Amino acid sequence: MDQASLDRILREKGFVHVAGVDEAGRGPLAGPVVAAAVIIPRGLEIDGVNDSKKLTPEEREEVFEEIASLELPVAIGIIDNETIDCINILRASLMAMRRALSGLDPKADCALVDGTVTIPKITTPQMTIVHGDAKIKSIGAASIVAKVTRDRIMERYAETYKHFAFDQHFGYPTPKHLAELKKYGPTQIHRRSFRPVAEALEKSRPLPIPV
Repeated sequence: MDQASLDRILREKGFVHVAGVDEAGRGPLAGPVVAAAVIIPRGLEIDGVNDSKKLTPEEREEVFEEIASLELPVAIGIIDNETIDCINILRASLMAMRRALSGLDPKADCALVDGTVTIPKITTPQMTIVHGDAKIKSIGAASIVAKVTRDRIMERYAETYKHFAFDQHFGYPTPKHLAELKKYGPTQIHRRSFRPVAEALEKSRPLPIPV
């Protein structure tokens, strides 16, 4: 569904505060998953809004600052690695989306969610849209806000865990990150339920002392 068709449907249903919702950070081995919810008033155009993965870091930062300067209704949901390990990454992603949506002011009267899975435990009417971050401007904006927010979190972690280049790979399983994990073992922000981390943790444990 394209933006024009969706706008017509939403107008016919009487929705005014329509929020795009998306997340960033399902694939990394370390750090939180971050979701954002953004309401873009009808008729407002923001140059450069697109799927965050299709933009350069510089382009994402530029659009992020534009969204911030417009003072749009924006809210963030962050779920840490320990919670991810407890409930799994899919549930954590949906929890982050639910938190982001609940933090909006004004509240959304409709949510447009990227992907195929609806957000559980909400009463707000919602619609899932496959590749919505590339099709629908509010979802694209949420994608950018979530991605930039998470990248900034990981850049701060790089200052704490200096052996890991979190400001370069942002916790994703790149060859560099896997090599760091093998050499130094997991940090406190690594997701222990993810296989490469679990394997590295097992190898880094000292052997039991024979009795």
